[in-house]
Amino acid sequence: MFKVLVSDPLSDLGLQKLLEAEDVEVVKQTGLSEQELINIIPEYDALLVRSQTKVTPAIIEAGTRLRAIGRAGVGVDNINIPAATNQGVVVINAPDGNTISTAEHTFAMIMGLARRIPHAYYSMMRGEWDRKTFVGVELSGKTLGVVGLGRIGAEVAKRAKVFNMNVVAYDPFLTEDRAKKLGITPATIDELVSVADFITVHTPLTKETKYIINSDRFAKMKDGVRIVNCARGGIIEEKALYEAIVSGKVAGAALDVFEVEPPVENPLLTLPQVIVTPHLGASTVEAQENVAIDVSEEILHVLRNEPFKNAVNLPSVPADVMEKLEPYFKLAEKLGHFVAQTAVGGLKEVTVTYSGELTEVDTAALTRTVLKGALSYHLGDSVNYVNAPHLAKSREISVVEQKSSANKGFSSLVTVTLKTNQEEKKVAGTLLNGYGARIVKVDEYSVDIQPKGHLILINHTDRPGAIGRVGTMLGNNDVNIATMQVGRRDIGGNAIMILSVDRQVSPDVLDSLGELSEIISVTEIELT
Repeated sequence: MFKVLVSDPLSDLGLQKLLEAEDVEVVKQTGLSEQELINIIPEYDALLVRSQTKVTPAIIEAGTRLRAIGRAGVGVDNINIPAATNQGVVVINAPDGNTISTAEHTFAMIMGLARRIPHAYYSMMRGEWDRKTFVGVELSGKTLGVVGLGRIGAEVAKRAKVFNMNVVAYDPFLTEDRAKKLGITPATIDELVSVADFITVHTPLTKETKYIINSDRFAKMKDGVRIVNCARGGIIEEKALYEAIVSGKVAGAALDVFEVEPPVENPLLTLPQVIVTPHLGASTVEAQENVAIDVSEEILHVLRNEPFKNAVNLPSVPADVMEKLEPYFKLAEKLGHFVAQTAVGGLKEVTVTYSGELTEVDTAALTRTVLKGALSYHLGDSVNYVNAPHLAKSREISVVEQKSSANKGFSSLVTVTLKTNQEEKKVAGTLLNGYGARIVKVDEYSVDIQPKGHLILINHTDRPGAIGRVGTMLGNNDVNIATMQVGRRDIGGNAIMILSVDRQVSPDVLDSLGELSEIISVTEIELT
């Protein structure tokens, strides 16, 4: 039974997946101090928060059972990510749940800015009837510049197209094909700011994007341009924006986010050309429920050792890539675990080679999974998807990822090679339609086995009767053989047999097998 602590207010609808799970106990305790959290967190496997709870290094360190921290939202500023990573704790957020909410809010801000709706409203509340002051502009035929074409930026672009706007977009990962599918024009950031009538930003705040809209870029803009920011404060340089509005270069701005929140004594709030909202991009009933639903599902996946995609301290995996990779996760971990049990000596290098269809996608998540499988043989439950690379690096184990055009007859092939200070071992696996995961090669021997259960790997000399003597000895010791695979390269030369048996074999039986004249080595492999 897993225990999940919910320390911030979340609706039961958002937590429904967790509440209905038979293997999960959900405890709600809100308003806890740091010390109160430190006192109780050792009992829990996962912590679920919004923005109120500050998850400090002390809390994370106290969470000896803690495997995951979920943030029902996008921003994770209230969670100490380095401390979580060092502790091997997955930090999950919900980047998709507020996509539509934020895109709609952005477009509402664009509309409000174009038609000066907030200003007209307040004029009427003052008892005025002023139609001349609030003359606006149409969106149809205007050019919208979208800085950052991720999930939200793409949704904004789609809505702009419906309004008959021309859309130009800057994104370092925007391809010609994707731009064509969306019906937009790709541009550099400087090209974008020089042609756009409206500019909206939708990037994360990073070293590269901080002040990406600055005084130099305001100077390159068309006179009368309008600026929208519903992403993150700091993407637009507020001082430069203020000066651009005062000078008349910028006709108006719509801001939902600020460099400092709340924006106390911010001069932008004194300008009549500016409309503002208090960080409401994700503030819809649907978005609040969606982010809680998304993070609850991800927490379940983490606790159950199932594939998950929204970890902020793991490489992000786009949905289309995840769809292609997901069938291979279990195979990848089993391959790493299998080959680690066959290798003798101190591990020095792990090389993962992808062939066939897998060469077309980013396989970093699969490589991490292979590494977890390999290291877990030696490190047990202390290794997970988050800390596997860190543990490998701290032990000076090199991790190499390769792509090969040679698929050797399989649509996709994953080959894991381990180098120790004594030898090199290799295993390859694939997915067969209708049959699932298969190990198809061990070292240089072709085989066909399911990577599960109790296996015995025997290296032997290819002589008549060798297989029979192994079978007889196991039968005499009440060990039932479920399947057997034999691989060889030359008649009478070295060969392998891999036996799938119904139960774990005692060390005495394994030793007896090793004493047979044809046997070179015997290795028991557990893939439960």
